[in-house]
Amino acid sequence: MSALAIVLSFFAAASFGLPLFLAIALMTLGFFTLAGGEGVLAAGIPVMTGMWKIKEAAILVSLPFFTLAGSIMTAGGTSRRLVNIARALVGWLPGGLALAMILASTVFAALSGSSAVTIIAIGGILFTGLSRQGYKESFSLGLITSCGAIGILVPPSLPLIIYGVMAGVQPGIRADIRDLFIGGIVPGIVCVLALMLYAVIYGKRAKIPREKFAFAEVKKSLREGAFAIALPVILLVGIYGGIATVSEVAAVAVMYALIVEIFVHKEIKVRDLPRIMVDAGTLVASILVILFLAMAFTNYIVDEQIPDLATEHLKSIVHTRTGMILAINLLLLVVGSIMDIFSALVIFAPLIVPIACAAPYNLDPIHLGIIFVVNLEIGFAHPPFGINLYVAASYFKKSVMQVTMAAIPFIIVMLGALMLISFVPELTLWLVGVMK
Repeated sequence: MSALAIVLSFFAAASFGLPLFLAIALMTLGFFTLAGGEGVLAAGIPVMTGMWKIKEAAILVSLPFFTLAGSIMTAGGTSRRLVNIARALVGWLPGGLALAMILASTVFAALSGSSAVTIIAIGGILFTGLSRQGYKESFSLGLITSCGAIGILVPPSLPLIIYGVMAGVQPGIRADIRDLFIGGIVPGIVCVLALMLYAVIYGKRAKIPREKFAFAEVKKSLREGAFAIALPVILLVGIYGGIATVSEVAAVAVMYALIVEIFVHKEIKVRDLPRIMVDAGTLVASILVILFLAMAFTNYIVDEQIPDLATEHLKSIVHTRTGMILAINLLLLVVGSIMDIFSALVIFAPLIVPIACAAPYNLDPIHLGIIFVVNLEIGFAHPPFGINLYVAASYFKKSVMQVTMAAIPFIIVMLGALMLISFVPELTLWLVGVMK
């Protein structure tokens, strides 16, 4: 069996519903067998080595804590409170309700860590209101499908944690999670502003009626939602103020979420916690299993010197840094449209990072991490298999084709933001330098 056949078999198996960890395991087994090993015995040692490397990645302790904190906030009334704040702050502007959707979705996705949940939680609240205010259904569907993904770039970002782990195990590569978190702030703002500009233009052209600004409403919404919007601030202050490590701040986030939702908002009961913890634990476990097996595949890549061989091959095809950035973007856009973000990160980060960060391209690993996540978040709404397309179609009872066509204008806007982020690295690295 050739290497190409193994890769094609992997994509075919994943596309037809085989659990991803099994697809990765079979692909790894196939490559080690192809390299002259004894099948399971040849792949077993790299799997154990991969598990040991993952165990040593202290930053992974933060993963279950951030996931659990997000699950607790999601189970509470956070989405409703964020929508009220956003409407009070920007509802009076042209396209005000659409702007509120973008802001609320961004913050909620950052807290929950899930773009799909954001579609249901925020979109479920605002979809009817958008129609009543005169927004076309296609615009509302496209907006809801697209804007939920932006928040996954905002700290605490689970994809950035995974990228930091996968990039950090590469020889000579340092992708500190603090730098990744701070590096994602300005690009996240760029993506938000791009969508907001489109919403304002649409609101003016469609002559959407504006809501009246009321300071009393702003004050009321901020008072009711203050604890929800305070969590990201607490996280950033804790991490970048040198008060605590990322893992310690993640543990604080869980305690904060519990206190707020049980004793302050009183949106969840103690009896709800086992169900919430099971849901969060299931997500974390699925990510860790994929990570273990992906690390074994990474070991194969390193042992066979594939990054070195690929670098030499690429040098003969792609001669410039600009060409490499374009090639990475094209690859990741395709990958993001057919794979979920965590799977794409654990498989492709070990392949791309050593090549792109080496001469003659010399991309910064922090900048590259942001390029990765922005591409893959666009993939959430990108046909043919963007998960948000199917979530929105199912929840709002529309055809996948209808949702796909509605999302295309927003994808184009996001691609414009992606090009700006890709070719102006200062948008990512300036704030990192300032914080250092």
